[in-house]
Amino acid sequence: MNKPLRRIAIFCGLLVLALLARDNWLQYVQADTLAKDEKNPRVTIERYATPRGDIIVDGKPVTGSKETGGSDLKYKRTYKEGPMWSPVTGFASQSVGATQLESIEDGILTGNDDRLFFRRSLDLLTGEKKEGGNVVTTLNSDAQKAAYKGLSGLGKGAVAALDPSTGAILALASAPSYDPSTFAGTDGSAFQKLDKNKDQPMLNRALRETYPPGSTFKAVTAAAALEHGLYDDIDAPTKSPLPWTMPDTTQPLPNEGNLPCKNASLREALRVSCNTVFGKIGSDLGKDKMTETAEKFGFNEQQFVPVRSNASVFPKKMDRPQTALSSIGQFETAATPLQMAMVASAIANDGKLMEPYMVSELQAPNLDVIEKHSPKEMSQPLSEENAQKLQDMMETVIDKGTGTNAKIPDVTVGGKTGTAQHGIDNSENPYAWFISYAKTDSGSPVAVAVVVEDSKAGRDDISGGGLAAPIAKDVMKAVLDSKK
Repeated sequence: MNKPLRRIAIFCGLLVLALLARDNWLQYVQADTLAKDEKNPRVTIERYATPRGDIIVDGKPVTGSKETGGSDLKYKRTYKEGPMWSPVTGFASQSVGATQLESIEDGILTGNDDRLFFRRSLDLLTGEKKEGGNVVTTLNSDAQKAAYKGLSGLGKGAVAALDPSTGAILALASAPSYDPSTFAGTDGSAFQKLDKNKDQPMLNRALRETYPPGSTFKAVTAAAALEHGLYDDIDAPTKSPLPWTMPDTTQPLPNEGNLPCKNASLREALRVSCNTVFGKIGSDLGKDKMTETAEKFGFNEQQFVPVRSNASVFPKKMDRPQTALSSIGQFETAATPLQMAMVASAIANDGKLMEPYMVSELQAPNLDVIEKHSPKEMSQPLSEENAQKLQDMMETVIDKGTGTNAKIPDVTVGGKTGTAQHGIDNSENPYAWFISYAKTDSGSPVAVAVVVEDSKAGRDDISGGGLAAPIAKDVMKAVLDSKK
């Protein structure tokens, strides 16, 4: 063979080797990745080839599936009372994709999860159609209805409710909301309109929005005062002058009105919501001790329930005046409704904070349990003794303080109101907050946080006790009634 032919032969041989290497790389190394790639149309076709499993609340599905007709995507998702449940379910759309539980538990819902391999193999042998499994939630339908109804007509806001003893999420509502059914098929125009809506109806405000918590944060500051030994008697006078000038400034910290805050006890200061007392507590303790307590309640860390919840913020870089402002829920302090429900929950549970979760179990198509959640302790923000002192203080807020609108006959309720500044120089309507728990002889079955972000009420009529407390009351009552 002459030299030019030999070179061509070698070159062609190298091309064949490269082709074989590439073919083996694709078939054996990248096969699984390519098979699951969202850009592979077969993935979407397979996802919607059979009815999805359901998301279950109180033993009943809040989702469904129906045939589309005339499409490679045979089944599309349906939702029962979609706007009420969308903060829990998320959406599964043939045109847009999936979010929240629909996305996180997609493998179970489509039947493609590796834990269902034996079931899929058996279906192949028997000729049965592949089915999806179910996601069983911890949600209480009556509590969710109360939360959703309470927010309706109040503009923007959110509700989160927990079982303090387990961390189970009982309600998760957000307003305004949306109906995932409107873009579950191949037409994504409804999604585009929602996505461009300035009111952000698809934002899960209970998990993904952080707000200045205002005076509800004073419950955390009170916990810090007790835990770090600044005060131990909740009825003894505190060393709190009136007016109180923030350290390193000439600026007095104002109270909201002519309140009896001079040397007020912790109980009285929480009852009437004294900025001066709790601002001074934060300043006296210092940023390190305040940060330590806030982080034990879950601040500065994302939560996964399993849907991700934004990290609530207690700032770490502060001077002394900023520490005082942060300790009354202002400056850069920001919290999700879930976070503030966790604060109320830990106090109600005698100081023990349980990890929040909203999926109790995953089921195979035949309803066999694949995975069951076990409650987990997350932290101990305060001792049992101090938690009970703080309960006593919060119950006074309900009995004869700013939270009387949350009273429930024959039930012990503890709570804290908050009205947080909003906008430059407090130019916009403030946020109305309320956190609370209900307690019976058998324990504390529910803790709630409510925020009303953009009320249609006049500015002077906006308050946590006036707007948010009645919603919390209805949610707590719904949980209590469901346990009778």
